[in-house]
Amino acid sequence: MNFDINNLVRENVKSMKPYSSARDEFEDFDTADMIFLDANENPFQNGVNRYPDPQQSNVKVVLAKQKNVNPNQILLGNGSDEVLDLIFRAFCEPKIDNIISLPPTYGMYGVLANINAVENREVLLSTDFQPQVEKILNTVDANTKIIFLCSPNNPTGNSFSDESVTQLLQNFKGLVVIDEAYIDFSDKESWLAKIDEYPNLVITQTLSKAYGLAGIRLGICYGSAAVISVLNKIKPPYNVNELTQLRALERLSDTEKIKSEIASIIAQREELLKVLVDVKFVEKIYPTEANFILIKVDDANKRYDELIAKGIVIRNRTTQPLCENTLRLTIGTKEENKKLIEALKA
Repeated sequence: MNFDINNLVRENVKSMKPYSSARDEFEDFDTADMIFLDANENPFQNGVNRYPDPQQSNVKVVLAKQKNVNPNQILLGNGSDEVLDLIFRAFCEPKIDNIISLPPTYGMYGVLANINAVENREVLLSTDFQPQVEKILNTVDANTKIIFLCSPNNPTGNSFSDESVTQLLQNFKGLVVIDEAYIDFSDKESWLAKIDEYPNLVITQTLSKAYGLAGIRLGICYGSAAVISVLNKIKPPYNVNELTQLRALERLSDTEKIKSEIASIIAQREELLKVLVDVKFVEKIYPTEANFILIKVDDANKRYDELIAKGIVIRNRTTQPLCENTLRLTIGTKEENKKLIEALKA
């Protein structure tokens, strides 16, 4: 496909000169004997008195090796929400451009569209929660900049078919952003393997789910070096703090523990799926490749309240399109799942 990123970038972003921080201007890594008097920092050492690396180089090197990409294909943000917001701000002209999202899906796409004064054109998923490719492409116009795909999807739990995603990548001249927050719980291969094949492909991932680091807020964006370069131009200079970077490096180094926890969550998911079949008020169990299960029940509001009364908080998704009377259950520990099962049976 003939794809030029410059056709998508906002004119003011093209012409802007990014802020250059003190740490951007001095990049020498052999700093043991240097005296830093350039950034107006407090000189008394306490571990966090210096500004963090604005490019998070050490974290990117580890991620690049683990994911088999180049560090210049990675942008890190204060959670995936900041990454998504940067994508809006780089490529969508307020009050002119539009994006396409596919409800039921992650609610922040619509929220960020509103914040950035960008029209959100919603094309409902099919009844089996797959993208309606023809409808999506018919909704595209000259000002459609981005299509957002969440796969595995939240709140439905299923992945989108390779065929659907490929059709969109090949036929849409804007960016296709695939949110892979739950990819580690799926048997499907990440679209990262195709990052060099499709210049309009952008992938977001997170350390919040499988890596168990929701509290540190670290979101990851993978794309072509050209796309990442544009996003780097507009990101805040120190958007990922020092403590987050250190904690991420510590966790990323413990690959065996991460694998073990993912395996445990998947095993508990399978156990819960078996039990749900025999719960009287459960009318449908949707296929899942995430760390949660979406179920259709007789009365979602009633069942939600009953579980709250038993000390168990789940998510009531009944207000979402195509999700009437549905509840979303996150997979907990073995002990937590046991309590959930007892509550469901009662």
